[in-house]
Amino acid sequence: MRTKTLKKNKINVVTLGCSKNVYDSEVLMGQLKANDKEVVHEQEGNIVVINTCGFIDNAKEQSVNTILEYVERKNQGEVDKVFVTGCLSERYKPDLVKEIPDVDQYFGTTELPGLLEALDANYKHELIGERLTTTPKNYAYLKIAEGCDRPCSFCAIPLMRGKHRSTPIEDLVQEAKKLAANGVKELILIAQDLTYYGLDLYKKRNLAELLENLVKVEGIEWIRLHYAFPTGFPLDVLDVMKREPKVCNYLDIPLQHISDDLLKSMRRGTTHEKTTNLLKEFRDRVPEMAIRTTLIVGYPGETEAHFQELKEWVKEMRFERLGCFTYSHEENTHAYNLEDDVPQEVKQERANEIMELQSQISWELNQQKIGKVFRVVIDRKEGNYFVGRTEFDSPDVDNEVLIDATSVYLKTAEYYDVKITDAADFDLYGEAINVTTEKPKRKELKVRTV
Repeated sequence: MRTKTLKKNKINVVTLGCSKNVYDSEVLMGQLKANDKEVVHEQEGNIVVINTCGFIDNAKEQSVNTILEYVERKNQGEVDKVFVTGCLSERYKPDLVKEIPDVDQYFGTTELPGLLEALDANYKHELIGERLTTTPKNYAYLKIAEGCDRPCSFCAIPLMRGKHRSTPIEDLVQEAKKLAANGVKELILIAQDLTYYGLDLYKKRNLAELLENLVKVEGIEWIRLHYAFPTGFPLDVLDVMKREPKVCNYLDIPLQHISDDLLKSMRRGTTHEKTTNLLKEFRDRVPEMAIRTTLIVGYPGETEAHFQELKEWVKEMRFERLGCFTYSHEENTHAYNLEDDVPQEVKQERANEIMELQSQISWELNQQKIGKVFRVVIDRKEGNYFVGRTEFDSPDVDNEVLIDATSVYLKTAEYYDVKITDAADFDLYGEAINVTTEKPKRKELKVRTV
């Protein structure tokens, strides 16, 4: 007979998907801690909360498999309760309840108070900016808005996250100050669409003013911009980036495709010419900027000619960073009415071609860095290397700087000047300048005898 554990409940929060989900899990954990609950992130606990992703097929499959794994552990008596929240639950709750009924309860993306109640906790409205960060101590995500008003044909985000809702500047500054007080030095600004920030609250695109307030927060050294949208991009942001050293010369701007035919079908609100001109303006006004983008191949109706146009454009633009996804046919999106007519093997071949091309571009750009000195933050030590990043690189997705740990001692979360000595397609190798070559000796412990 199955028996429940007698020990105090420990809540394990499991996070799947994007940085927005990471942020949401951190807020949940902060609320639980404020309710004196014992909470851990992706460790062992007898109560499990799975924060799911429902964006594309692979992410949905991973989420379902994770739910099934913990339901099996529940049935084996290894955990007591399993709760599911996040995008997959928001989008497919009736189906999930029917197909996986052994989950104790499902919650959508806006049902945090209900989830907390199920965990015997109260939602505390006063906890603005309070969260338990799960990222390395030197950086944290700062979600400046929720939801999205864009009509992109392929995207199910509005179905899961709702309409765009900006967080007031004063609340974000307060949150940034709390993060800085806890040792965070780099803020990574995230939203479904950064460029839309402020339209609902201030009746204007107000990302630039937000940045001007965040750079004043003591202790914050880098501010990085993720997930901008090309249509209606507020160009005053470039002025702040150029003027304020804390704002990284970096922009993540998913462009998806460049063929006019496909951009129109995707409902992106732009053209090949407009997109190219926008990127040229970025380069002209902030020449040092590293631009990261993501592309979709295999969208319905993408011909070989459309794909070749995309390849030639990637060659022309020479993005510093680029990711490529195969199109996923998502229910209840506008594009779901179209025939998913590009075979999966062709989609994958095209994605591979784009990434091979980008690998060569990245290698060539990295060769130009050899001999130059960059300011680098150390994220971690891995094997015989300290692993860091420049301001042109975001965690997990971009270049890393590898520094020989056998010849120098560096502190995690600290910034150093590093001379690049060698480069591969996605890694840089360097030597820290003007730092000690020895690790500080440990103080000997004096043993008292009685």
